Amino acid sequence: MSVVGIIVIARNEGEKLRQCFHSVGTDINRVVYVDSGSSDGSIDLARSLGVDVIELDLSIPFTAARARNAGFERLVSIHPDLEYVQFVDGDCELFPDWLATAVNYLQEHQDFAVVCGRQRERYPQQTIYNLLFDLEWDTPVGEALACGGCALIRVKALQEIGGYNPALIAGEEPEMCVRLRGQGWKIYRLGVNMTWHDAEMTKFSQWWKRSRRGGYAYANVSWLHGKPPESYWVKESRSIWLWGLVIPVLSLSGAYFTGGLSLLLLLVYPWLFYKIIRNQEQMGRSPGEAKPFALFCVLAKFPQLLGQIEFHLQRLSGAQARLIEYK
Repeated sequence: MSVVGIIVIARNEGEKLRQCFHSVGTDINRVVYVDSGSSDGSIDLARSLGVDVIELDLSIPFTAARARNAGFERLVSIHPDLEYVQFVDGDCELFPDWLATAVNYLQEHQDFAVVCGRQRERYPQQTIYNLLFDLEWDTPVGEALACGGCALIRVKALQEIGGYNPALIAGEEPEMCVRLRGQGWKIYRLGVNMTWHDAEMTKFSQWWKRSRRGGYAYANVSWLHGKPPESYWVKESRSIWLWGLVIPVLSLSGAYFTGGLSLLLLLVYPWLFYKIIRNQEQMGRSPGEAKPFALFCVLAKFPQLLGQIEFHLQRLSGAQARLIEYK
């Protein structure tokens, strides 16, 4: 039987963390919990269940990548025979059959380093933002360029590239996958359920901050891996600048000189909205799903632009990157 370990990272997830621990199975000896400054009793909860706990030194800037590396190092030191590690965020629960299915895939496909599955939002109808999460998680099945925070990873592959990049405040999984693929490894997404996720997002301001963080991630990772042949996230970053800045500036700045005709440029936004709706409907999504998804895809260009600007200002000034938290 293959040796599988589990790493859970979280801060102040409360009852969701308890459900996460219950979902990982009975072999609690191969579970490490990495806490980043919880004040809700999460550490005591984990220890009461017999989980090995790492409390990160918060004098050092926290990142999810740093937490995953700390958990991975502890787990491998305790279990040197470890073959696979499942990373789980504290607001997620594993589906009962996921680990067996994922391990079986990696055993049969030795050239694959990572396997992930479908992440489902627990309450997609509770808020529009939860629905957006659920639609976002529904990525294509098959060989992929990257995974999300929850995934099963081959230990020797992660060791080969030195783990996650702890300096990244966002986009750490895609960046890690770029380096894995650079070493000849592959990533696969199975068409089966992997985790329940409980976003519990209720405010527009939370969605805005998360989108801003996404723009920051696009900028950071494309800065690291944007050169050919990878050109990772370069197209996405250019799209953010085009829709978030170039088109509005050209339209508004030219209004005086064109008698207002340049404002017609803004009609490209309804066109983009319609284009995304059509694309979503072709994927089998209902109008009730396609329309809000399209609307927020268009709106996201603006907070994403702020995230891009924030990254480049920090890069140029040498300032310390700070987490963009939306919870």
